[in-house]
Amino acid sequence: MVLFGELAPGAAVTIEGLVAQLGLGMTPVREAIRRLIAEGALVLQGNRRVSVPRLDQRALEDLGYARMSIEGRLAAQALPHCDAELIALLRQVDARLDAAIAAGDIPAYLRENHGFHFALYARAGSDVLEGLAASLWLRFGPSLRVVCLGGPGAGAVDHHKSVLAALEAQDGAALHAALAADIAQGVANIRAGLGAGRFS
Repeated sequence: MVLFGELAPGAAVTIEGLVAQLGLGMTPVREAIRRLIAEGALVLQGNRRVSVPRLDQRALEDLGYARMSIEGRLAAQALPHCDAELIALLRQVDARLDAAIAAGDIPAYLRENHGFHFALYARAGSDVLEGLAASLWLRFGPSLRVVCLGGPGAGAVDHHKSVLAALEAQDGAALHAALAADIAQGVANIRAGLGAGRFS
């Protein structure tokens, strides 16, 4: 729910409401909430409510820097282990992402975008860095969904195609540049949303 923006930044929900919505018991929901609070993906409010924090400009820039650093390292470590099978899988994921953009399907767009990145990062073999990246995406995802409301990926450059080309060529510098451009584009879109007051 948090990762793909089903809870909008600033929107508060009760713990009981989450239990009912998810169809789970109170204990697993509380444990999940505690973990998400610890990772900064949720904040605890009064009256047993939690909410997704709104990003401000400083937090956004810090998240962008952290994503570029950690995900760049993951991609570099994954590159020697990227074979034809993985590249074919990534092409399939990217095709589904393109179809989601064409259909205006925001949840599918966010899901496939996440799937593309983390299928690549899994080849790095670094549980530590992959866990850090996953935590950053929990804080980034809800705001990305807000700026997608005008149409997922509308007017965006498809940097995934450049990522795929770099993987095929085993070109580390090109892979780093393509991934950095992809992350920077997401940060720029959220920055523009902040400037337009879309998170207030």
